[in-house]
Amino acid sequence: MSKLTLSVDERVVSRAKRYAQQRGISVSQIVETYLAAVADPSPSSKQKTPILHSIRGSLAKADLSQYRKHLAAKYR
Repeated sequence: MSKLTLSVDERVVSRAKRYAQQRGISVSQIVETYLAAVADPSPSSKQKTPILHSIRGSLAKADLSQYRKHLAAKYR
């Protein structure tokens, strides 16, 4: 395991620590997950971003005809 020194705004660090604590992980784990995703952006990457993971499947039951009607009305 390598050690990395970063310069980050104090407010960002504070928010990151709260975020990590709420999720029961460390800031180091957050940074490592992010760097792994950036270093290997392929779709087959085993590291998933938290946001994408949280919305996965949210449109599985979406009514496409309703969406098309919405778009038709919006762009008249």
